[in-house]
Amino acid sequence: MAVAIYRFARDLRLDDHAGLSAASAHGDIAPVLVVDRELESRLRSSPRRAAYFCSAAAALDAALRERGSALVVRRGEHAAELARLAAELGAAAVVWSASYDRAGIAADTELQAAIEERGARAIAVHDSPAIPPEESTAARSSAGEGYRAFAPYYDVWRELEPGSYEAPLLLSFVHSGGASERLPQPADFGSGDSVPAAGAPHARAKLEMFLRGPALQYSFAINAPVDDLTSHLSADLTFGTIAARTVVRETRNRMDDPFLLAEERASLRLFQRALAMRDFFLQLSWYNPQTSNGALQEKMRDFLFSQTHPLLDAWREGRTGFPIVDAGIRQLHATGWMHPRVRAIAASFLCFDLGVDWRVGMAEWERYLIEDDPALALGNWQWIAGVGADLAAYPRIYNPYKQARQFDPAGLYARKWIGELAHGRAGAHEGSAQIELPLGGAERYPRPVLDHDRAARDFLGRYQEFVTPAGGRRSNR
Repeated sequence: MAVAIYRFARDLRLDDHAGLSAASAHGDIAPVLVVDRELESRLRSSPRRAAYFCSAAAALDAALRERGSALVVRRGEHAAELARLAAELGAAAVVWSASYDRAGIAADTELQAAIEERGARAIAVHDSPAIPPEESTAARSSAGEGYRAFAPYYDVWRELEPGSYEAPLLLSFVHSGGASERLPQPADFGSGDSVPAAGAPHARAKLEMFLRGPALQYSFAINAPVDDLTSHLSADLTFGTIAARTVVRETRNRMDDPFLLAEERASLRLFQRALAMRDFFLQLSWYNPQTSNGALQEKMRDFLFSQTHPLLDAWREGRTGFPIVDAGIRQLHATGWMHPRVRAIAASFLCFDLGVDWRVGMAEWERYLIEDDPALALGNWQWIAGVGADLAAYPRIYNPYKQARQFDPAGLYARKWIGELAHGRAGAHEGSAQIELPLGGAERYPRPVLDHDRAARDFLGRYQEFVTPAGGRRSNR
């Protein structure tokens, strides 16, 4: 009986699975999870992430046991463990889902060499994006690999149809895939967090509930952080408990409902655009893995962001005195998630008000976020910092007062996450005032730690001097 090993990583499900479909062409599937040093490091960095991952892995194992199989767990270096298991099982092929960040791409290359040295086929499959990078690139009329601007990418992406691998019942799994260690537990990674509900059934139910109602008001939800009605599928997508293809396909099917109002259809289009942006950042990192160490924009590679700042800890702790920034940071600390609109505001404050390197912020958020996708984090942080794919003439510096007045005018989001403000009066997001502070012995909320207008002017002056210094040539300082 021919056997193909499938290595699970950030694709913890059985349905609509490109990798499993590819593996099935080479024999019965031996499902394997390897806990290597890189995975252990990323799970140890965030206790909630570790708890989520363990729950999703347990759900995957349960689904396999319903098929008469089970998840084979190994601990060690993934290339060596998979090569050893391939030899034990006489596997004809080892298949896995491709990575999109620099470290993951390098690990995939190492794994391919180790498997092929054993005489088996090594196959990396695009499963994470809805549209694989090569498909969007093939639609280009000009030469070159990938897209560096989102607008032309989106024009192509929305015309392409995601593949479909929706026949998990046709997959055949081996009854015994070799010796297995126990399933990973949160405590293995230093996490004492309670195990959340995770896995494919949970993700599918979340998508269905979202498309029934909240998705139809997505245009509002994306700008209303207090209501918290966005999809909350980021962790499900990065750990692959649901396929991006599934989300795109179901969203498009929902858009075909003839009874939708124009505003509801517009909301679904906006949500679909967010899914396209996810694919865009994955293909951007796929074709430009070097950007993990530096800016995508060549002109910005020598621009000096600071590695530290006297007020950096105030930003980290959510005590800058700018309520919408601090509320976002505290939501992140409390839940492992932050509203998308507030993420942009908080990241802008770090990069432009404090002038701190975007990589410092990315590393800080890695400690708290449940979601786990370095390529997406890289693309989003570089976009906000003005060194990535955003082709704006100047950095997009968010004014936290204006943003709060626009997206949290009554101060409800701020009061929800900032305990010191819980009983303050509404509003008061002006530059010279704040939400009213509680009296008596209650902990006091700090006043703004800096003058935003001055900080923004100082940064723009430094940026302009760097881009067009005296004499008209860009500085390389």
